[in-house]
Amino acid sequence: MSDLILKKLIEILEARKSASPDESYVASLHNQGLNKILEKIGEESTEVILAAKDAQKSGSNEHTVSEVADLWFHCLVALSHLGEDPSKVLAELEKRFDVSGLEEKSKR
Repeated sequence: MSDLILKKLIEILEARKSASPDESYVASLHNQGLNKILEKIGEESTEVILAAKDAQKSGSNEHTVSEVADLWFHCLVALSHLGEDPSKVLAELEKRFDVSGLEEKSKR
């Protein structure tokens, strides 16, 4: 993933936080509050699951990629709403390099 794309998206999300809810989807989500944002994450998660199951049958991942993009987008909106810097997620993933997934999971 290009850091440039993520940085640009974060800038856009932050700018739209203060936009009019009538003019910006992101602003409307923030205006509706965390529960609405989390509801969207739940919906998008389900859509990722369904698209992946369809992809396994069809052999095409195009719809799955699109749904994962929607899920990531809404997760970034949630982080923004909570005032958290998404780069912390990347730092967390980086910390897990060279650590067995089983080992990392056992530490939780």
